[in-house]
Amino acid sequence: MCKTNKPEERVVSADDRRAEEIRQRKLEQLRNGERQTGDSGQSEASPSEPVHVDAAEAFQDIVADGVVLVDFYADWCGPCKQLEPIVERVAAGTDATVAKVDIDANQGLAAQFGVRSVPTLLLFADGEQVEQLVGLQQEPQLRSLIERYS
Repeated sequence: MCKTNKPEERVVSADDRRAEEIRQRKLEQLRNGERQTGDSGQSEASPSEPVHVDAAEAFQDIVADGVVLVDFYADWCGPCKQLEPIVERVAAGTDATVAKVDIDANQGLAAQFGVRSVPTLLLFADGEQVEQLVGLQQEPQLRSLIERYS
């Protein structure tokens, strides 16, 4: 685990805004019971890649519905780098939305959720935090946790 302690602000990029717009559209489709397919023919029920969160408002929108696994990480953290491919596989292989929050760029969110070391994983179900895991986790454990709340 890595201790947190770096001040910094991050600007939300156009790509991040686009990803959030796509995610919101997908959430609406889920709420309406739709399972749309994109150009690739794959279902768009949940993002197949982690969604990077750069603002508290976006965070609240993301965790509001369904099962959401949030990875609080830092670029300088070794265990976070080890966890990254595991989180990516979970995003691709489950119906849960997976979000990533850079604690250096989002110190307010990290403080709000009591993140004192990274990696810290929070699991939300329908807007409520239901689990918190600290440190490197294995993929089967994360999948099992998500299935418990799906």
